[in-house]
Amino acid sequence: MQTRRHLLLSGIALLASKPVFAHHGWGSYDSTRTLTLEGVVDKVIPDNPHAELFLKTSEKTWQVILSPPYRMANRGKPITDIQAGDKVVAVGYPSKNHADEMRAERITHNGTTVELR
Repeated sequence: MQTRRHLLLSGIALLASKPVFAHHGWGSYDSTRTLTLEGVVDKVIPDNPHAELFLKTSEKTWQVILSPPYRMANRGKPITDIQAGDKVVAVGYPSKNHADEMRAERITHNGTTVELR
């Protein structure tokens, strides 16, 4: 009986932790190389767990991974403030796996710089 209860509790804990396993880690970004990208926002995705934007630079369009929307709002830059066509400077780390992706550490928009991490 006790073994069944342990198995049941273990199964519940595993199911409850599934979203954590689905979340990507930051190990897939090269923190030894800092990128500064300046461009025009093509698209904003304000979703959780991380907001994103697509930033057109002179070379290509980058997928920029931002903080969760609540954190951006708490730090003074709600993701809803950023619109397609806005100029943005993003500073962060390039993806090790995707040549057009970066994780932003800070973002400057309309004269306001916000630390994201």
